[in-house]
Amino acid sequence: MTQPHTATQLQRIQVITAGICAVILTVGIARFSYTPFLPLMLSQTDLSIVNGGWLATFNYLGYLAGVLLVSFTNNLAFKFRFYQSCLVIAVLSTIAMGLTTHLGLWVVLRLIAGISGTAGVILSSGFVLSWLKHNQFKPELGLHFMGLGLGIAIPGALVVLMNHHFSWDHQWLLMGLFGILFFIPAWLWMPAPHTTHHGASQPLIEPPRSWMIKIILAYACAGVGYVVSATFIVAILESMPLLVGKGDWIWVILGLAAAPACFLWDKVSNRIGELNTLLLTYLLQFVAILIPVYSESLTANIIAAIIFGCTFTGIVSLMLSFIGHKFPKNPAKAMARLTICYGIAQLIAPVAAGYLASFSGNYQAALWLAASIMILGMVFLIAVKREHFDPKKTL
Repeated sequence: MTQPHTATQLQRIQVITAGICAVILTVGIARFSYTPFLPLMLSQTDLSIVNGGWLATFNYLGYLAGVLLVSFTNNLAFKFRFYQSCLVIAVLSTIAMGLTTHLGLWVVLRLIAGISGTAGVILSSGFVLSWLKHNQFKPELGLHFMGLGLGIAIPGALVVLMNHHFSWDHQWLLMGLFGILFFIPAWLWMPAPHTTHHGASQPLIEPPRSWMIKIILAYACAGVGYVVSATFIVAILESMPLLVGKGDWIWVILGLAAAPACFLWDKVSNRIGELNTLLLTYLLQFVAILIPVYSESLTANIIAAIIFGCTFTGIVSLMLSFIGHKFPKNPAKAMARLTICYGIAQLIAPVAAGYLASFSGNYQAALWLAASIMILGMVFLIAVKREHFDPKKTL
């Protein structure tokens, strides 16, 4: 590929870095920080396991609300202003979590923190993908979605460092202030999206309804498999006598494994195809979810965390890239539509898992639920694979 004239390699690095920082801030800090903070909040406040699940659900409800908003607008200028607003919300909502112990206020804060996640997963990925295509760079999102893994590892490492020195509320405050480091490049280096495109008069070709339903349901199943472990994994590990005090470290390992995974899954996808790669990630995530059910071994659970980190980020990156390529004129809108059912699944699963854990006294039933849904997701992926959709043939 010849060097593009419209942008330099330095600009490419800045744009990709802006996207990574947006993911770390709005998803890693504003959303994922809740997972390592949950055991602290359960032990140092009056928060119960059930209410902990509800807080996670309201976080995903906010995310879903943001996704719905994005999916119903084609105004790129509005989307960019919304992206910038989400960056501000991510910092402020994180800080505010440490300023109250009122459950109702926590609900509101987790709700708006969830809204901010739209900027990292949907908007920034769409902006980065469009910018890369517009400037003739390879349109892959593997590097961008490194932010998901780094968004687990970096805040998780900070929690490990803070645990023995600060209370739960001071940790939330420090985490929010730490987020400013990622706010700056995410704000300054993300370019406003282009409002004009070559061939804008060409109608948008959409896949058949049956194809879209299957791919959406497959992604929704991944949402259930992801959210149960992502919400409760540290609490699950800390509930095991042999792993007390090690949950936060395993969470960091999970994030470190996730960081390069999207880039590597891109390479695998180029060799065996996107849908085959997705089937492989679903199968591996099924295995990772069930390992804590059968083993309290430190080694086994580290392996499970590595597999889970590699696969859940790979699923998000592969699925959003897959659908984004089908809708090159407005990938953010297509990604948002795909993500709606993923978000709905994340509303239901944490509460169901919280009740199952509360009634049974452990998390095994919740993990079995998540693993079973991953198998169902594989069934939908196989159905998608059998229904071939090539947008070029429909022109």
